[in-house]
Amino acid sequence: MHSVPTSIPERYRSLARLLQEAGEGNRAYEGNSLEIITSGLRKRELLLEDIRRAKSYIHLAYYRFGNDKAGREVRDLLLQKAAEGVEVRLLNNNLSYWLTIPSSYYRKMTRAGVEVIPFTHFRHGLHKWLYRINHQLHHKLVVIDGQVGYTGGMNLNDNYFYKWRDTHLRLTGGIVTGLNALFMDTWRQSGGRFCYPPEHYEVEALPQEAPLQGAAVQLVADSPEVPGSAMLEAYEWLLRNARQYVYIQTPYFVPPPSLTDALREAMKRGVDVRLMFPRKVDTPLMTSANRAHYKELQEAGVTILERAGAFMHCKTLVADDEVTVIGASNLDWRSFYLNYEVNTVIYGRDTALRYKEIFQNDALQAKEAERTAYCRFMRLFAKWL
Repeated sequence: MHSVPTSIPERYRSLARLLQEAGEGNRAYEGNSLEIITSGLRKRELLLEDIRRAKSYIHLAYYRFGNDKAGREVRDLLLQKAAEGVEVRLLNNNLSYWLTIPSSYYRKMTRAGVEVIPFTHFRHGLHKWLYRINHQLHHKLVVIDGQVGYTGGMNLNDNYFYKWRDTHLRLTGGIVTGLNALFMDTWRQSGGRFCYPPEHYEVEALPQEAPLQGAAVQLVADSPEVPGSAMLEAYEWLLRNARQYVYIQTPYFVPPPSLTDALREAMKRGVDVRLMFPRKVDTPLMTSANRAHYKELQEAGVTILERAGAFMHCKTLVADDEVTVIGASNLDWRSFYLNYEVNTVIYGRDTALRYKEIFQNDALQAKEAERTAYCRFMRLFAKWL
């Protein structure tokens, strides 16, 4: 097992070790550079430019890859890069839009030399096909030439580029090696192959100029094939060890009892705990499902904010001006126990202060939620949404 970087503050090294023990790929890398992306237009600008610069390979894994303006713009650029001789691989969670995107959309890509693999397919065998129907790939991940990585909450379609409020990361440095290893492992498990030996894709990843420098970043990849949830353990550890504050954003909130307990325990110790949700959720019934959990937390003193305006799809945490979580996992049973997820824990004051500022800016469009009646049916039903 890799040692924990000494640049991680001492009080968080036990968390870093806990996460490393929870999964072989959950390694922490120091000396990374990153940009926190809070606008889909900014992700579009950065991602398209990085794709244009690609020389060797482009690896993408997405829960949603749209047949719309945003999706086609990325797709057409991938076709161009494949024509230039760049290896382009797309692993897509086909079940999330199998009724809305025709197979011809991907055939155009494969005919141009882009390798496209559906995460769930009959050719994987009946057992794996049945398993993956309910255990879906929730990654939002790009690696370009082993030097630049993207991950976070943003998929590739018009909602994320032009409409919603979300949080994503552009990363350079050693963490990109971890992201690429995760992609390669998932690609192989889905039947994919590579043109060259592994060392061709395992180049040294170097940090580049970015707004935030020298960050220690830990990859946290959850898989339903491994017992428990590393991301759930991270949230609970951070709540139980917080001293000043914990601010959390999520669009979907169906917490396991252990997470609810951790939220209440943090309040008892005097920690300022704030949860921010969208005022109206995009998925039918989820607004009511979220609100079904408000009452007991409000009674414990947790501040619950509902943000108006564009739908908020962020999955983030910031605590004590020292640690930040940005990823793909919602605070619900599906993310913690059923889906394949990828998240990052960023250790360091500069990133935490930046995300604290972002949270506070989002809060300007939010109001504290009214206390709602306890809805037993929605609490029970929400686990299956």
